[in-house]
This record gives sequence, structure tokens and C-alpha cells, in this order.
Amino acid sequence: MMDWLGMLDDHWGWLVFAALLGVAEVMIPGVFLIWVALAAAVTGLIALAVPLSVPVQFLIFAGLCLIAVWGGRRWYAANPVNSQDPLLNDRTARLIGEVITVVEAIDNGRGRVKVGDSVWSCRGPDAPAGSRVRVIGADASVLQVELA
Repeated sequence: MMDWLGMLDDHWGWLVFAALLGVAEVMIPGVFLIWVALAAAVTGLIALAVPLSVPVQFLIFAGLCLIAVWGGRRWYAANPVNSQDPLLNDRTARLIGEVITVVEAIDNGRGRVKVGDSVWSCRGPDAPAGSRVRVIGADASVLQVELA
């Protein structure tokens, strides 16, 4: 009976491993497995060209993994993927420019405003409840407002 390490004695084991990692990257996108798959594929090609022992193949694979992941991270840092909606997960930034209603008077620069169906803390010029204010910024979850 052949164990799973024995399969890697042959270059086909590395190439199959690379293909499985490539399929996993497509099924579970995370832009990480593709670099490990590349390292496995290159290891398989090296094992095809030069007969190597299993421990040497693992050392080559480990080194290529480090190089591939490092290179991939550098490439993505230099070529960032632009989002179609860069404010998707930044709710406070999405509110900038919105005109909202003061629900607790802004007194001494602090009050509460209604945004949709929720109430947020705010900072801004004094204003009575019912006033309309415009969101001009945010500090964590505290909205900065001005009179609209």
C-alpha cells in the first residue's frame, strides 16, 4: 500500500496537488492558495526534470511557497484591486453629505441625530431637536454635523 508521501515521489503528485489547490482557490477565493499552487506546480516541474528525494522536494516546495507568497503580496500591494464601492463597509463615510434630523438637542457641541431607523451621537453647533443638519464627517461612531 502506497502512503501519501510516496505519491509525491513522482512529479505527478505535485502537479495534482497544484491543480487541487487551484480548484480550491476558485471555489474559496482568498488569493492565497494560488501562490501555494504555483509553488507546487514548479516543484512538480523540477521533480520531472531532476530526480530528487522526497525531503529535497519538500524543501524546494517550502522555499518556493515563501517566495511565491512574498511575491504575491508585493504584487498585490503594487497593483491594488479597485472596489466598485469603496465605502461598502464604512457606514459613517457613506453618511457624509446626508441631511438628517436632530432628535436630542445639540447642546455644548453634543447631541443625537436620527439616521434611518437608528439614533447616533453627534458633535456640532448647538441646534434644537427637530433641526436639520448635514453630516460632514465622523470620528469612530460619532457623526460630525453642521447646520443644513
